[in-house]
Amino acid sequence: MKNQTFKTNINCGGCVARVTNTLNVIVGENKWHIDIANPDKVLTVNDTSISSEVIREAIKKTGFKIENMN
Repeated sequence: MKNQTFKTNINCGGCVARVTNTLNVIVGENKWHIDIANPDKVLTVNDTSISSEVIREAIKKTGFKIENMN
């Protein structure tokens, strides 16, 4: 299974907390990770059955920017 990666502006623990509930519902717990130490603030989703459009729209609704990296 190939991961989906996204560049975001989720840049701190508080920001991660704001999107956690949304990502857990859409993707599932322990199926995503946000690397806030990376300059691109990379969101990695370990599930390719969820469309990238669904993920992007969900993150945008929480107030963050997001774009596909792969």
